[in-house]
Amino acid sequence: MCSDSLPAIRREANVSPPPRGWVRLPRMERDVDRILISQQQIAVRVAELARQITADHTSDGEVTIVPILTGAMIFCADLIRQIPIAMQIGLLTVSSYPGRSLTTQGSQVLGQQLGDVRGRHLLLVDDILDSGGTVKLVTGLLRELGPASVRTCVLLRKDRPSAQHVPADYVGFEIPDEFVVGYGLDYNNYYRNLPDIVTLKQEVIRRMTTP
Repeated sequence: MCSDSLPAIRREANVSPPPRGWVRLPRMERDVDRILISQQQIAVRVAELARQITADHTSDGEVTIVPILTGAMIFCADLIRQIPIAMQIGLLTVSSYPGRSLTTQGSQVLGQQLGDVRGRHLLLVDDILDSGGTVKLVTGLLRELGPASVRTCVLLRKDRPSAQHVPADYVGFEIPDEFVVGYGLDYNNYYRNLPDIVTLKQEVIRRMTTP
């Protein structure tokens, strides 16, 4: 279809401009206390992780990526597009922060689509190493399926003993022991689409936890 045949875009004639100096902020941005890790820092570090993972798996021929949903989906999507080796993808859905919880309530596998991973090299990808329960649970489950190897990659690791004592082959960032959202991490299933990793204002958390 030629451009001349496209309908013209109508403009509303009677829309007043906002007052001078007035800035509309999306609700999510108003809820942010501070940016802990910027999207630019994330992009640089994800590229570094991808290069390291590629170097470690090139001799294996191929790898099976196992992201833990839903928190790792954005991190994993950015990561695997920079790993130029043959790969398959299996999926695991795990819950550890149900609803409005600010601390882990224990990990539970809700679903999996792994296929036959016997003899394959697996890379488990998770968003955050907090209590360590999710990584320990899932790596144990994967090893029972008979893979050739299981490595783990986490975007964030908290500065707390339970997280530091759980081995991880690849760690994006070490962070303080704070509740964070953004870049896939959520609070009550919100804020995953924030491009940075941030903390929330205390009044926001109080508002959202009030029944």
